[in-house]
Amino acid sequence: MLHYTIIPVTAFAQNCSLLWDDAGGDAVLVDPGGEAPRLLAEVSRRSVTLRAVWLTHAHIDHAGAAAEVAESAAVPIIGPHPGDQFWIDALPRQSAMFGLPPARSFTPQRWLHDGDQLELGSLRFDVRHCPGHTPGHVVFHQPEARRCWVGDVLFAGSIGRTDFPGGNHQQLLDSIRERLWPMGDDTVFIPGHGPESTFGAERRSNPYVGDA
Repeated sequence: MLHYTIIPVTAFAQNCSLLWDDAGGDAVLVDPGGEAPRLLAEVSRRSVTLRAVWLTHAHIDHAGAAAEVAESAAVPIIGPHPGDQFWIDALPRQSAMFGLPPARSFTPQRWLHDGDQLELGSLRFDVRHCPGHTPGHVVFHQPEARRCWVGDVLFAGSIGRTDFPGGNHQQLLDSIRERLWPMGDDTVFIPGHGPESTFGAERRSNPYVGDA
């Protein structure tokens, strides 16, 4: 069974998530944006075994601690899509720009593409490429648990910014409507910032992508 806890990190209050399969205790960290020691302490506190870092995209608030966590725990970095390579290369510059602890660039052990699958113990996650906020943004969907980690594609009552380099507003709207909505109205999504919501609630009331 899938379990997860959300650990907001840095001044950006980015929702890093620790996911684990209770069948064997295998775990992953999704979007470790900073505060690596705190994240690794949570892994230890939960008595789970970290197997990988998964990234939705490579903005500093989501990937700033990826290299440090992966090196400390001797685990691979998986994702995002190759479209975000230029953001990974820019991580040191991003951290300096925002006055954050120095972040290191890296090369993921595995790039992700639309339709890929990831394993966490006995659990399978579907990967969907959802560009718009960044060119290489992906999301992680666990169908049985009806949960989806969407990074900065969609928020409760809002959508991701598209004014950064590589952003595309229409592409983001298309990603949400064509890739997220088919997962089902009752699917709960965990955004990169702020509270959880459901796709159904956003279809009813989100002013940017609601059905109205």
